[in-house]
Amino acid sequence: MKKFKISSFIQLVIASLCLAIGSANAAEWVIDNQSSQLNFISIKKGNIAELHQFDEVQGGLDSQGKFVLNINLASVNTHNAVRDERMAKYFFNVDKFSTAKLTADLDLLVLDAIAEGASAAIDIDANLNLHGEVQAIKLNVIVTRLVGAKLSVVSAQPLLLNVEDYSLVSGVNKLMELAKLPSISHAVPVSFYLTFKLKP
Repeated sequence: MKKFKISSFIQLVIASLCLAIGSANAAEWVIDNQSSQLNFISIKKGNIAELHQFDEVQGGLDSQGKFVLNINLASVNTHNAVRDERMAKYFFNVDKFSTAKLTADLDLLVLDAIAEGASAAIDIDANLNLHGEVQAIKLNVIVTRLVGAKLSVVSAQPLLLNVEDYSLVSGVNKLMELAKLPSISHAVPVSFYLTFKLKP
């Protein structure tokens, strides 16, 4: 009788653990735009660096591990209204390409293994669709499980993009012409801090 009770108890524990894991894996996360930042740096005249950002990002992680980040290119914020307009129109060409999209498949078991208050370094293979071009990129991120059913995903090191990979060279040349600049670097460092919350 005791053996039966112990065996039944063990089965109940295992079933509960499986249910808990299944529930965690089934969770869906959405990006909290107000608590997130996506920044990039432009370098002009050889050594003058300026920090910019996008004010509107959205997306999330579904129950199958599919991650999507949509960037509203018209929300570019360079802290200069004239430059914002020029960059949106001539560089990103937002009338035709309004959004940049980053997609990836994540291992939910890795995320579920992160305890509240703990962090883990994760390498992610992703695809970036920008200006009609899709390129494979690698992201090195630090994921932290925050208090209150939230996750933060921070770039462990800047992502270096090259405008040539996304057919953006003509846009750079147009910006140089309008601003009367001798040079704008084709290499663009990108960093981010994304906060996720459970989808209601």
